[in-house]
Amino acid sequence: MQKTKQPKFMKDFLVYSTTIKGKSQRTRKEYEYDLTLFFRFHKAVQEDLGIENLDAIDIATMTIEEIRAITLEDLYYFMEYCEVQRGNSAAARARKVATLKTFFKYLKGKRRLIEENPADELETPKIGRKRPIYMNLQEATQFIEGIQINQASPRNYCMMMFFLNLGIRVTELCQLNTTSIQGRYLTVIGKGNKERTVYLNDSCMQALADYENSGKTPYKGDGEEPLFVSQKGTRFTRQTVAKIVKRINQQSGLQKERLTPHKLRHTSATMMYKAGADIRSLQHILGHSSVATTQIYTHIEDEQLQHVLENNPFNMVRER
Repeated sequence: MQKTKQPKFMKDFLVYSTTIKGKSQRTRKEYEYDLTLFFRFHKAVQEDLGIENLDAIDIATMTIEEIRAITLEDLYYFMEYCEVQRGNSAAARARKVATLKTFFKYLKGKRRLIEENPADELETPKIGRKRPIYMNLQEATQFIEGIQINQASPRNYCMMMFFLNLGIRVTELCQLNTTSIQGRYLTVIGKGNKERTVYLNDSCMQALADYENSGKTPYKGDGEEPLFVSQKGTRFTRQTVAKIVKRINQQSGLQKERLTPHKLRHTSATMMYKAGADIRSLQHILGHSSVATTQIYTHIEDEQLQHVLENNPFNMVRER
């Protein structure tokens, strides 16, 4: 979708999302994309412009009066368009619902620009909860052994240890600074700028010491010094870290399908749960705002369930 000029109330909402609500730039871009698509679609329908070329529709002139006229039926019509015409999955449509709900709630509750919120009764498509994809211990060991010995290996090894031991998100890892570490504790800035402190175990401390002593590349940027510095002397991006994970996956011979930094987080969380971590501790370590999110890691292999039932003391075959 091409960049387009925005109506003022939309710009104000996007600024509010990042500066006041602490949403990430990634979330802001998702809000911008979803609202731009909705406004273009709505304008095309209202003015009978056709929906074949929405990118050509200018929404900069939209007024708050036009927004006040939007109904719940208009929103559902848009959701039908996303499903039928654009082929959006339930998850993609659920994100658009969340965007619309947040936007209209802002217009009514924070700005008092509308009296009725048409998104109040807008329902979210049901999404089947996916089981997390993760590596077992043997696969994770093979993955780690696949880190090639070169100048970058102490840094890459340390990053992988942070993923597998701490279960941090890739964006959180990229945002770490040298000042994030105080003794054996790491301060992590998570979603919504929420801060949490996690303990660095022996594996992380050893990997960190090896990295610090490896003669890491000096930082060439401005501001605080990142904990992990690329060979160009810059702060890592999510995409660059993902490429490192992909390369290690190939070098190790593991060739795990679609292995990403987020799958390393899944691996860490799953292994911690299997090792006896309680759900509340896991929630804090992972930085989940809701324990319901953490509960996706409480899945247990069918073989384990079978083993538990086989070893039930009441599993006694009566003699005939």
